[in-house]
Parts: sequence; structure tokens; C-alpha cells
Amino acid sequence: MTEVSPYTDYSDEVLIDLLKKDDSKAFSTIYDRYASLMYQFAYNILQDEEECTDVIQDIFVWFWTNRRHLKISKLKGYLIAAVKYRVLRIISTSRRREAILNTVPFQEVLLIEDPLEIKELKLIIAEFVNTLPPKAQKIFRLSREQYKTNKEIATEMNISEKTVENHMTSILKKLRTYLGKNSFLIFLM
Repeated sequence: MTEVSPYTDYSDEVLIDLLKKDDSKAFSTIYDRYASLMYQFAYNILQDEEECTDVIQDIFVWFWTNRRHLKISKLKGYLIAAVKYRVLRIISTSRRREAILNTVPFQEVLLIEDPLEIKELKLIIAEFVNTLPPKAQKIFRLSREQYKTNKEIATEMNISEKTVENHMTSILKKLRTYLGKNSFLIFLM
């Protein structure tokens, strides 16, 4: 008779706390709880078993490697977002891109914006922006929040357009690194 692990009764929050303390049983429980759902989500879009298996494996390898730095409010949403962004990355480089983009499930699944995912991403980006020097913060906010062009920002701040461009390139590079440390959203970028 197989003994049932008490871990199956633990909440996602408890499992994440245990995972951050290198608890491999917590990791296995998270995997058992969500891998099938994640695989099905990916398969509904990609329709390829090998690609879907790779997606899930890549995510869980990343998840274990970065376990001590995870900042997650909702584990299920976080993992589904990771699948979504990894699938988008695959589609962008796939030879089957047109076929995938024309499938109905893809349109239905990926075009629905999950408010929790968006809220979590906005919080992470706001946290990042607050770490920037004041000038860089202003440039980023004018560009990404007020949707101003580099030329408009340059005029408003009395700097060259090339300076704005250089700042944005540097900021976005740092943001990619920051997202990589804090979220699976790096798969999208």
C-alpha cells in the first residue's frame, strides 16, 4: 500500500515556502499538481507532444534553479503564464507558425488577458522602475506609460533623441534581466 504524502494537503503558499528552503518533495508536489494542466494548456495551442513536453521541462528546470528567488502570489496563474509565454516564444521561431496562429484554440486561449497576470507583471515592472535613477525613471515612464516617442521625450527633457534611445535600450536590457530573476515573463521578452 502506497503512503499518501502530507504534502498533497499543503497549500501552494506553503509549498512555495518549502521549495525556497530546497525541499524537493515540495517541488515534486507542485510538479504533480500542475504539470498535467500546464501540458494540456500548451498542447491546446501547439498540438505537438514533444514541444509540449519540452515546454514543461524547461519551465520546471527554471523553476527549480530559481526557487530561492521566486516572488509568486498565485502559483497556478504563474505557471500557466509561464506556459503561455514559453509557447509564444516557440511560435515566434517555429516553422509551423502560420498553422499554429490559424488555430482556433490559440486565438481563444492567448488573446484572453488574465487580470492576475497583468497585475503581477505591472507590479514587477513598477518595482523595477523604482530601482532606476530618476532620469531613467522619467524616460521609461514617458515612453511606456505616456506612450511618447523618443523625439517627444528628447524635446520635453531637453536631451538628444540618441540619448533617449540609449537610455531605453539600457533600461529594457536591465528589465529583461530583472524579469529573469523575478518571473517567467522573460520567456516572452
